[in-house]
Amino acid sequence: MRAIDYALRQGWTSMWRARSATVFAVLAIALALIVLGALLLVNWNLQRVLARVTTAAELSIFLADDASSEQRGGIEAVLDRSGIVAGREYVSKSDARARFQAQNPALARLTGDVDTNPFPASLEVRVNADAESDGRADALVRDVSALPGVDDVRYDREFLAAVGGGVRTLGAVGLTLVLVMALAAAVTVASVVRLGLQARRDEIEIMELVGAPMAFIRGPFVAEGLMQGGMGALFALIALIAGYFTARAWWGGALEQAFAGSTLEFLPIRLCLLLLAGGMVVGSAGGLVASRHAGFTSVTWR
Repeated sequence: MRAIDYALRQGWTSMWRARSATVFAVLAIALALIVLGALLLVNWNLQRVLARVTTAAELSIFLADDASSEQRGGIEAVLDRSGIVAGREYVSKSDARARFQAQNPALARLTGDVDTNPFPASLEVRVNADAESDGRADALVRDVSALPGVDDVRYDREFLAAVGGGVRTLGAVGLTLVLVMALAAAVTVASVVRLGLQARRDEIEIMELVGAPMAFIRGPFVAEGLMQGGMGALFALIALIAGYFTARAWWGGALEQAFAGSTLEFLPIRLCLLLLAGGMVVGSAGGLVASRHAGFTSVTWR
């Protein structure tokens, strides 16, 4: 405990002594974490939208205008016998138009002025998740498409898979960018800590000569990097929260529409804690790299 207390006190003193350089290091860490936090925020909300859409109707069977009730019953019987349908809903022509008008209020008047209803009746079907992997979903699409009374069949699983792949690619590219920025931030912290090491070289030589433990020699530099990283992470979280509420206030409706009707949510507490821990790790790594020279003064400074 004495070593930790000593390291924190000396680290804070060193940060205050070189406060201009400390501010630069803190901002470098904060910038890297703001980019990472923004990517996590977008990815978190996209994953929520994908999860919600995936559980919605995945198979849309559009019926011909002249489809009879017997033909519709035959289609429903095939769906029920397939064993992969988690639920189905019949949407009449009038219900389809009402749904379109509710989801697209700007175009509602255009559809109301039309004498005939252009929207087809449909069966919206939820398919079990495991039906995609063993090919039963594709087989059901083929079977239903050949039934009388069916005008068109749309299966959106391929689209959702493509969107999910795009989200993963975006996350991978963003992670690479963040790693590069985190490395640059760690180098910046190491440079700032090296300034403190140079300023205390006489004190470190004396501590080494009297046999001070290495924890007392290197600890303050690691603690300095740790505090710089923690401060940068806190600054990044504050900036992310401010940006989140600003975006909600200015573009709440547009964001809700962009996320398929889902309300934009901030990062869960576990991701916020991971961001905070990540900043402290980056700062500690920079301090640890810089402190390698401490304890070897006879080689470094003589």
